[in-house]
Amino acid sequence: MTDWADWNERREHLGQAIGAYGAVAPDTVSSILALNGASAKTGHLDAKTRELIALAVAATTRCDGCITIHAEEAVKVGATREEIGEALSVAIALNAGAALVYSTRIMDAFDAAKKAGS
Repeated sequence: MTDWADWNERREHLGQAIGAYGAVAPDTVSSILALNGASAKTGHLDAKTRELIALAVAATTRCDGCITIHAEEAVKVGATREEIGEALSVAIALNAGAALVYSTRIMDAFDAAKKAGS
């Protein structure tokens, strides 16, 4: 993987790379694109809300491709830097919460191992 410095260049490269992958695995790529489109069809969330969610999820999944694609889409639908910051704050809080929950699981596993005499 190239360490991209330019997010716009990264997005362009990603589009080309996905297109090339689509030539090898067309059903996979068309299915992913259909899945992405399906999330917008219900009409329950507006486009800006969907993009804010997408960016928060991109942060939690550490997906650079998702970041560059959905940052561009967020611009197109009028998201503000402040709205994105708030959505990312939710993602940060959830990641911290998940670490807390899994920390209790680690402590339980340690206690179980210690009790078993490991």
